[in-house]
Amino acid sequence: MTQPLDDILVLDFSTLLPGPMATLMLAEAGAEVIKLERPGTGEDMRLTMPQIEGRSLGYAILNRGKKSIALDLKAEGAVESLRPLIEKADVIVEQFRPGVMDRLGLGYEAVKALNPAVIYCSITGYGQTGPKRNAAGHDMNYVGDAGILSLSSGPVEEPANPFALVADIGGGTYPAVMNILLALRQRDKNGQGAHLDIAMAEGSFVFAYWAHAKGAVAGEEIGNGADRLTGGTARYRMYPAADGRQIAVGAIEEKFWIAFCNAIDLPANLRDDAKDQNATKAEVARRLAAKPSEYWEPLLIAADCCCSVVKTPLEARQDPHFTARGVFERKTSVGGAQIDALPLPIAPM
Repeated sequence: MTQPLDDILVLDFSTLLPGPMATLMLAEAGAEVIKLERPGTGEDMRLTMPQIEGRSLGYAILNRGKKSIALDLKAEGAVESLRPLIEKADVIVEQFRPGVMDRLGLGYEAVKALNPAVIYCSITGYGQTGPKRNAAGHDMNYVGDAGILSLSSGPVEEPANPFALVADIGGGTYPAVMNILLALRQRDKNGQGAHLDIAMAEGSFVFAYWAHAKGAVAGEEIGNGADRLTGGTARYRMYPAADGRQIAVGAIEEKFWIAFCNAIDLPANLRDDAKDQNATKAEVARRLAAKPSEYWEPLLIAADCCCSVVKTPLEARQDPHFTARGVFERKTSVGGAQIDALPLPIAPM
């Protein structure tokens, strides 16, 4: 079957997560991806746990369908040896700190001189310019600087780490893929390449659009876990059941809230949660904590009220719904074992 990117060649100089996941998506859409790795151990992701037969599952999941070349970019003649690939590459993805690729002789201007039509995507924490351009960081630092981590970090004395790598994937991978595709479309029109400056910290702002409107634009204070979407209302938060499982209550709209209140038999005087949020939250919590999740799950499903039992990753893998949709049908190999490939947001068609 013809794929949309089957005529695209990608050189991948990135490591760990944001860049490799971006090039994985491009490969899934048909692109030929050649990954450049250091000789010996290869990139750092190869060393991560868990492993099968000494091979990292994380590396296998993120680099399925790619080719790999071992090359010491600092060695004499290394860059020149890449010249044939650079001249015919459509996309280059790199994830070093600003200036590193320039020092190696592989910066955008050097590459552009060989291949003016190349789409050159640089993924960094803070971008190619600005006071923080060379600052070290990881996902937690980026979402912290973007003001997102403060919105729902748990108790001050024992804060909870974010469950998702919002900056790495949401601020790095997704913007990289989207802008690479836009740049390729633009190149179809004018024949020109582009240098894409993807900054994970600023790419994170969009995930809390409501906080931007309320906190950055309107200048209102947003407390930790105290807003509409971060647990500040009875209608949108998690509650523990008697067995310790969490119930995700997302009954924001009135019709869903009424259905939820009926399902748990919430007293009439507490259903108008605007009167006393704390009183309503306390009673909802008391009622849900009185029974185990297996009691509540069928009632909440029948009520169709945007409320559900929070699943573990293994339970999600075994969910009949995801099985029916073939979410985990794709496989990849690690040594002699076949494992589930990472589900990607690339439509099958």
